[in-house]
Amino acid sequence: MTALTLIRHGETDWNRDRRIQGATDIPLNDTGRAQARAAADELAAEFDRLGVTPVVVSSDLQRAHETARIIAAVLDAEAPILYPQLRERRYGAAEGMLVPEYRARHGEPGQPPAEGEEERTLLRARGVDALHRIARDVRRVTAPTDVPVIAVSHGGLIGELIRHASGDTLPLAGERLGNASAHRFVVDRDSVRLLSYTAVAA
Repeated sequence: MTALTLIRHGETDWNRDRRIQGATDIPLNDTGRAQARAAADELAAEFDRLGVTPVVVSSDLQRAHETARIIAAVLDAEAPILYPQLRERRYGAAEGMLVPEYRARHGEPGQPPAEGEEERTLLRARGVDALHRIARDVRRVTAPTDVPVIAVSHGGLIGELIRHASGDTLPLAGERLGNASAHRFVVDRDSVRLLSYTAVAA
Protein backbone atom coordinates (compact mmCIF):
# COMPACT_ATOMS: atom_id res chain seq x y z
CA MET A 1 0.00 0.00 0.00
CA THR A 2 1.34 3.43 -0.97
CA ALA A 3 -0.08 6.72 0.30
CA LEU A 4 0.10 9.14 -2.62
CA THR A 5 -0.69 12.84 -2.64
CA LEU A 6 -1.37 14.31 -6.06
CA ILE A 7 -0.62 18.03 -6.33
CA ARG A 8 -1.74 20.14 -9.24
CA HIS A 9 1.04 22.43 -10.49
CA GLY A 10 1.06 26.14 -9.67
CA GLU A 11 -0.43 28.81 -11.89
CA THR A 12 0.85 29.68 -15.36
CA ASP A 13 0.00 32.67 -17.52
CA TRP A 14 -2.28 30.39 -19.56
CA ASN A 15 -4.09 29.32 -16.38
CA ARG A 16 -4.51 32.99 -15.46
CA ASP A 17 -5.85 33.79 -18.93
CA ARG A 18 -8.03 30.64 -18.98
CA ARG A 19 -6.36 29.01 -21.99
CA ILE A 20 -6.25 25.28 -22.72
CA GLN A 21 -2.69 24.07 -22.05
CA GLY A 22 -2.62 20.31 -22.51
CA ALA A 23 0.81 19.15 -23.66
CA THR A 24 1.98 22.70 -24.44
CA ASP A 25 4.94 23.30 -22.13
CA ILE A 26 4.06 26.56 -20.36
CA PRO A 27 6.18 27.67 -17.34
CA LEU A 28 4.97 28.78 -13.94
CA ASN A 29 4.43 32.47 -13.35
CA ASP A 30 5.33 34.24 -10.10
CA THR A 31 1.90 33.51 -8.61
CA GLY A 32 2.41 29.83 -9.43
CA ARG A 33 5.78 29.78 -7.69
CA ALA A 34 4.25 31.38 -4.59
CA GLN A 35 1.44 28.80 -4.67
CA ALA A 36 3.99 25.99 -4.90
CA ARG A 37 5.89 27.36 -1.89
CA ALA A 38 2.68 27.65 0.13
CA ALA A 39 1.73 24.06 -0.74
CA ALA A 40 5.25 22.94 0.16
CA ASP A 41 5.01 24.61 3.57
CA GLU A 42 1.73 22.80 4.31
CA LEU A 43 3.18 19.48 3.20
CA ALA A 44 6.35 20.04 5.24
CA ALA A 45 4.32 20.63 8.39
CA GLU A 46 2.34 17.43 7.74
CA PHE A 47 5.34 15.22 7.05
CA ASP A 48 7.34 16.72 9.91
CA ARG A 49 4.57 15.58 12.26
CA LEU A 50 4.73 12.11 10.72
CA GLY A 51 8.52 12.04 10.95
CA VAL A 52 8.98 10.89 7.35
CA THR A 53 10.40 12.36 4.15
CA PRO A 54 8.29 11.50 1.11
CA VAL A 55 9.47 10.60 -2.36
CA VAL A 56 8.65 13.39 -4.83
CA VAL A 57 7.78 12.59 -8.45
CA SER A 58 6.47 14.76 -11.25
CA SER A 59 5.25 15.14 -14.78
CA ASP A 60 8.12 16.22 -17.01
CA LEU A 61 6.30 19.34 -18.23
CA GLN A 62 8.08 22.35 -16.76
CA ARG A 63 5.11 23.79 -14.84
CA ALA A 64 4.80 20.54 -12.89
CA HIS A 65 8.53 19.89 -12.62
CA GLU A 66 9.25 23.36 -11.18
CA THR A 67 6.38 22.96 -8.69
CA ALA A 68 7.87 19.61 -7.65
CA ARG A 69 11.37 21.05 -7.31
CA ILE A 70 10.06 23.78 -5.00
CA ILE A 71 8.22 21.20 -2.89
CA ALA A 72 11.21 18.85 -2.73
CA ALA A 73 13.53 21.66 -1.64
CA VAL A 74 11.24 22.75 1.21
CA LEU A 75 10.78 19.12 2.35
CA ASP A 76 14.52 18.43 2.07
CA ALA A 77 13.61 15.51 -0.20
CA GLU A 78 15.57 14.08 -3.11
CA ALA A 79 15.17 15.77 -6.51
CA PRO A 80 11.87 14.86 -8.20
CA ILE A 81 11.76 11.74 -10.36
CA LEU A 82 10.13 12.49 -13.71
CA TYR A 83 7.29 10.41 -15.13
CA PRO A 84 6.05 11.53 -18.58
CA GLN A 85 2.93 9.41 -17.91
CA LEU A 86 1.84 12.14 -15.44
CA ARG A 87 1.56 14.71 -18.24
CA GLU A 88 -1.64 16.63 -18.83
CA ARG A 89 -4.27 15.41 -21.25
CA ARG A 90 -3.41 16.29 -24.83
CA TYR A 91 -5.92 18.70 -26.35
CA GLY A 92 -4.49 18.77 -29.86
CA ALA A 93 -5.75 21.64 -31.99
CA ALA A 94 -7.52 23.18 -28.97
CA GLU A 95 -4.28 23.98 -27.11
CA GLY A 96 -3.97 27.74 -26.71
CA MET A 97 -7.73 28.22 -27.11
CA LEU A 98 -9.61 30.19 -24.46
CA VAL A 99 -11.70 27.94 -22.21
CA PRO A 100 -15.06 29.59 -23.10
CA GLU A 101 -14.28 29.12 -26.80
CA TYR A 102 -13.34 25.48 -26.22
CA ARG A 103 -16.56 24.83 -24.33
CA ALA A 104 -18.63 26.53 -27.02
CA ARG A 105 -17.07 24.30 -29.68
CA HIS A 106 -16.54 21.04 -27.82
CA GLY A 107 -18.71 21.02 -24.72
CA GLU A 108 -17.56 19.75 -21.35
CA PRO A 109 -15.43 17.72 -21.59
CA GLY A 110 -14.69 17.62 -25.30
CA GLN A 111 -17.81 16.39 -27.11
CA PRO A 112 -16.99 16.33 -29.94
CA PRO A 113 -13.24 16.25 -29.24
CA ALA A 114 -10.82 18.65 -30.88
CA GLU A 115 -8.55 17.23 -33.56
CA GLY A 116 -5.78 15.33 -31.81
CA GLU A 117 -7.44 15.43 -28.38
CA GLU A 118 -6.63 12.47 -26.11
CA GLU A 119 -9.67 10.34 -25.37
CA ARG A 120 -10.72 10.25 -21.73
CA THR A 121 -10.60 6.45 -21.62
CA LEU A 122 -6.96 6.56 -22.73
CA LEU A 123 -6.19 9.40 -20.30
CA ARG A 124 -7.67 7.37 -17.44
CA ALA A 125 -5.75 4.23 -18.36
CA ARG A 126 -2.52 6.22 -18.62
CA GLY A 127 -3.07 7.86 -15.24
CA VAL A 128 -3.96 4.66 -13.40
CA ASP A 129 -0.98 2.88 -14.93
CA ALA A 130 1.26 5.78 -13.88
CA LEU A 131 0.16 5.57 -10.24
CA HIS A 132 0.74 1.82 -10.11
CA ARG A 133 4.14 2.21 -11.78
CA ILE A 134 5.18 4.95 -9.34
CA ALA A 135 4.05 2.87 -6.34
CA ARG A 136 5.97 -0.18 -7.60
CA ASP A 137 9.12 1.86 -8.23
CA VAL A 138 9.01 3.47 -4.78
CA ARG A 139 8.33 0.17 -3.00
CA ARG A 140 11.25 -1.40 -4.86
CA VAL A 141 13.74 1.06 -3.38
CA THR A 142 12.19 1.69 0.05
CA ALA A 143 10.84 -1.75 1.13
CA PRO A 144 10.03 -2.87 3.72
CA THR A 145 9.10 0.69 4.76
CA ASP A 146 5.95 2.21 3.26
CA VAL A 147 7.21 5.63 2.17
CA PRO A 148 4.58 8.16 1.05
CA VAL A 149 4.72 9.80 -2.36
CA ILE A 150 4.02 13.33 -3.53
CA ALA A 151 3.24 13.41 -7.26
CA VAL A 152 2.91 16.72 -9.11
CA SER A 153 0.67 16.53 -12.14
CA HIS A 154 -2.10 18.43 -13.95
CA GLY A 155 -5.75 19.24 -13.47
CA GLY A 156 -7.13 17.14 -16.31
CA LEU A 157 -5.25 14.00 -15.32
CA ILE A 158 -5.90 14.41 -11.60
CA GLY A 159 -9.60 14.99 -12.25
CA GLU A 160 -9.79 11.80 -14.28
CA LEU A 161 -8.09 9.84 -11.50
CA ILE A 162 -10.59 11.26 -8.99
CA ARG A 163 -13.42 10.14 -11.29
CA HIS A 164 -11.88 6.69 -11.61
CA ALA A 165 -11.37 6.21 -7.87
CA SER A 166 -14.84 7.53 -6.98
CA GLY A 167 -16.80 5.50 -9.51
CA ASP A 168 -17.39 8.64 -11.59
CA THR A 169 -19.21 10.45 -8.79
CA LEU A 170 -16.55 13.09 -8.08
CA PRO A 171 -15.61 15.88 -8.62
CA LEU A 172 -19.10 17.30 -8.29
CA ALA A 173 -20.67 19.42 -11.02
CA GLY A 174 -19.43 22.99 -10.75
CA GLU A 175 -16.16 22.06 -9.07
CA ARG A 176 -12.65 22.49 -10.39
CA LEU A 177 -9.21 21.66 -9.01
CA GLY A 178 -7.28 24.78 -8.07
CA ASN A 179 -3.62 25.33 -8.79
CA ALA A 180 -1.36 23.73 -6.15
CA SER A 181 -4.32 21.86 -4.64
CA ALA A 182 -3.76 18.50 -2.89
CA HIS A 183 -5.64 15.23 -3.47
CA ARG A 184 -5.05 12.07 -1.40
CA PHE A 185 -5.04 8.52 -2.71
CA VAL A 186 -4.00 5.05 -1.61
CA VAL A 187 -2.48 2.85 -4.30
CA ASP A 188 -2.75 -0.90 -3.73
CA ARG A 189 -1.63 -3.64 -6.09
CA ASP A 190 -5.04 -3.85 -7.76
CA SER A 191 -6.77 -0.60 -6.92
CA VAL A 192 -6.55 3.16 -6.58
CA ARG A 193 -8.62 4.55 -3.69
CA LEU A 194 -9.54 8.18 -3.12
CA LEU A 195 -9.18 9.45 0.45
CA SER A 196 -9.90 13.14 -0.15
CA TYR A 197 -9.76 15.84 -2.77
CA THR A 198 -9.75 19.64 -2.72
CA ALA A 199 -11.93 21.59 -5.11
CA VAL A 200 -13.13 25.14 -5.61
CA ALA A 201 -16.13 26.54 -7.45
CA ALA A 202 -15.66 26.61 -11.21
